[in-house]
Amino acid sequence: MSSSPTAPISTTASSTSSPSLLNADARPVPSPAGAAGGGTPRTRPVPPAADAAYICRVPPQAVVIACGALSGTIRELVRRRDWPVELHSLPSLLHNRPAQIVPSVERIAVAALDRGLPVAVAYADCGTYGALDGLCGRLGLRRLPGLHCYDLLAGPSQVAALFDAEPGTYVLTDFLVRSFRRSVLTELGLDRYPELWPDYFGHYRRVVWLAQRREPALEAEAGAVAAMFGLPLTVVDTGTARLERELERLLSAATPPRGPASTTSHIDHGPGRLSTPPVQIVGDLS
Repeated sequence: MSSSPTAPISTTASSTSSPSLLNADARPVPSPAGAAGGGTPRTRPVPPAADAAYICRVPPQAVVIACGALSGTIRELVRRRDWPVELHSLPSLLHNRPAQIVPSVERIAVAALDRGLPVAVAYADCGTYGALDGLCGRLGLRRLPGLHCYDLLAGPSQVAALFDAEPGTYVLTDFLVRSFRRSVLTELGLDRYPELWPDYFGHYRRVVWLAQRREPALEAEAGAVAAMFGLPLTVVDTGTARLERELERLLSAATPPRGPASTTSHIDHGPGRLSTPPVQIVGDLS
């Protein structure tokens, strides 16, 4: 599967198509017997949809449900902006089983709504092919715009231009650079069956890193990933400003659920920060 989008890039909350974050189908991994020609392929299970969370020192004004591939950056933005939110991070490996994203989001969202809290869904479509939009419509929620996190970092027009210039483009983010060996090599079985590499990645022609924070160690690791492909690395410096703006808009639009369970008011965005003290970090959202 190419990492090229399967539908026009969208900046609305109603996009209906998205490639996997990992740029490749989560295909069955053969068992040792299967590799020898006599077994049945097995699939690597996705971890349970447990989440880590920020817990506020004061009652939060909103709950944010974040894609695990974005939650590290979102956590930093929450810290810097002193946004009084309760941040839940779902496992990034759900991108390998995108059908599990919607029920995982729904579980946390329903619990938050029952507490009377507004809910902001910090996901793009992320391979749910419109199912996440269906959930948001049913529960009265909003999500981040776009088909995938690439749109949120580089912008949909720049992402489209990358794929128009070279459809065989494999896209990296800072998260994917850091986690490539675990989330791609291990999850796709390539650490055990390297002969499968051409089946997954043989059609790619270049590697593009959308760099949020260009640091020497991370740049070296991005180069090492590109070397695994045997391809040149192109670096596009994106920063996190676009993601920050979209998250700010999402929180500003968050409204409490209707009914007697609602105990909060519409989030007061204020001049550059929300209106109550910040959250306290517990647990690891990386």
